[in-house]
Amino acid sequence: MSEAIPVTLIPGDGIGPEIVGATVKIVEASGAKIEWDRQLAGMAALNAVGDPMPVATLESIARTGVALKGPLETQLGSGYRSVNVALRMRFDLFANVRPARTLMPNGRYTGVDIILVRENTEGLYSGVEHYVKIGNDDHAAAESVAIITRAGADRVIRFAFEHAVSRGRKKLTLVHKANILKLSQGLFLETGRKIAKDYEGRIIFEERIIDAMAMHLVLTPEKYDVIVTTNMFGDILSDEISGLVGGLGLAPGANIGEKAAIFEAVHGTAPDIAGRGIANPGAVILAACLMLDHVGDAATATRIRTAMNDVLHSGKSLTSDLGGNATTTGFADAIIARLA
Repeated sequence: MSEAIPVTLIPGDGIGPEIVGATVKIVEASGAKIEWDRQLAGMAALNAVGDPMPVATLESIARTGVALKGPLETQLGSGYRSVNVALRMRFDLFANVRPARTLMPNGRYTGVDIILVRENTEGLYSGVEHYVKIGNDDHAAAESVAIITRAGADRVIRFAFEHAVSRGRKKLTLVHKANILKLSQGLFLETGRKIAKDYEGRIIFEERIIDAMAMHLVLTPEKYDVIVTTNMFGDILSDEISGLVGGLGLAPGANIGEKAAIFEAVHGTAPDIAGRGIANPGAVILAACLMLDHVGDAATATRIRTAMNDVLHSGKSLTSDLGGNATTTGFADAIIARLA
């Protein structure tokens, strides 16, 4: 890598500035050639410029095509269901990638190494819903529409297969509820079956009904490799697989589209510990590794992951949620000291 790669950096709200700051310190210590373009979103942006999703931030992401961000808070009545969702919709980030791998020693499960790919723009989260008036009751009933298109299903399932191939994975599991929702979920499943034929001999393809899948992930998570599913099911299963490996503190996420990608910690702003310097930056660090993979610097991403793994297994310099008493900066410094 010769020229620095421009990346939009959004510190976020609550603990965001602390954990993003620690992550930036690690990325810079690794020697990765990143040119940060610092921007605001969420409550920090609302307080600074009166807009939770400023034009400057949107223009930056459009220019760089890559963003790393901390957790964002959306104020009630701001006009957005969620700034996170608004960013995904604005840049058509159709694939949400959530890896979950056993990192901490002596955990409940060993050998978990799952990548979940969730459709990010359709399904029940499309936001198409309304009340139905019956008699004098304007809110007598509510309807939400699950929109699944063939094009939307095709691109996220094909992305999941390609992601599996590029990372040397062997199996892809499509999760659905087509036994009940025969049209919407049926279209997703039908599309997956067709695409699977293009990968015969390279990727093993299997199908699982969502409720059975939730059970199997608890019983035998080590049997699963790459999972692809619809928006709401992916939302639920991604948190479940995070729980298998210790929770959201070490759970990164990537939102990927054709023209942009946003990498993030998937946990919230944790206002109760904001400003105390004790938050675990692990999720943002791993999100930065996903970002480095995305921009073509997998070697540096591997070095950071290895250093972080060494710290986790040492049992020292860990934040309180990981069983230690280190500060956010102390955890980051320990990783930097182990960078090869």
